[in-house]
Amino acid sequence: MNKKILHSILLVALLLPIAVFGQTIDSMAAAIATQVVAVGTWIVVIMWVVAGVMFLMAAGDPGKLGAAKTGLFAAIGGTILIILATGAIGFIERSFGIQMK
Repeated sequence: MNKKILHSILLVALLLPIAVFGQTIDSMAAAIATQVVAVGTWIVVIMWVVAGVMFLMAAGDPGKLGAAKTGLFAAIGGTILIILATGAIGFIERSFGIQMK
């Protein structure tokens, strides 16, 4: 229960400045999209580093290699997701004529 409250407070603290300083829906959407892509990018970078370290630490152990492969596939999936999200933001901007920058 306490973890849910803590996560909610951290999420509000992260997004509140965006909502307060955003003057229009367009600027709020742009700020939120920028923050989500930035945080997602950092998470993916950390996933790549962790997967690499897991491969180095596996030392031929099949169980550890399996976990490292799973981490690698998660990092690849996260990278693809961030690339698609960035493309989707650009597509939405062009489709609806929204200036998000």
